[in-house]
Amino acid sequence: MDFDLPPSTSMSGIPWERVLPPLLPRLGGTLGSYSWTPAELLIPVKEHTGAAQVVCDQNGFTVQLDVKHFSPEELTVKVTGDYVVVEGKHEQRKDGSGLVTRQFNRRYRIPNEVDALKLKCAVSPERMLLITAPLLKVENAESPTHSESGV
Repeated sequence: MDFDLPPSTSMSGIPWERVLPPLLPRLGGTLGSYSWTPAELLIPVKEHTGAAQVVCDQNGFTVQLDVKHFSPEELTVKVTGDYVVVEGKHEQRKDGSGLVTRQFNRRYRIPNEVDALKLKCAVSPERMLLITAPLLKVENAESPTHSESGV
């Protein structure tokens, strides 16, 4: 049985898909359970989280981070222990009546197989911070073979 509903509630403009599920009872049975969390329905989900892309593969260790709100002079990248730490901070005046500060701090664990002493970073023209480091060169762990000759 289908019921036709208007596209939104008349007073709030909220779609019915966000209003009805919290009002429906929890359903269970052979088809599984059905439930809704009102917070998930009423709080919009961000499509872009701003998270960094971190890759460690045979080519090395790479962190790519969007820093479009910061100039290169406002960024600090340093190695602290087993982590690469990225900090950005700037202050700007807004309408002369207050001070607005924007800052962030991010830490990324450096894998053991990465040569942290050769870490490099650069900011692209698109304002993407790129941090790279090669893998450690593994010495040939095999010991020289001794050949025995039989007589």
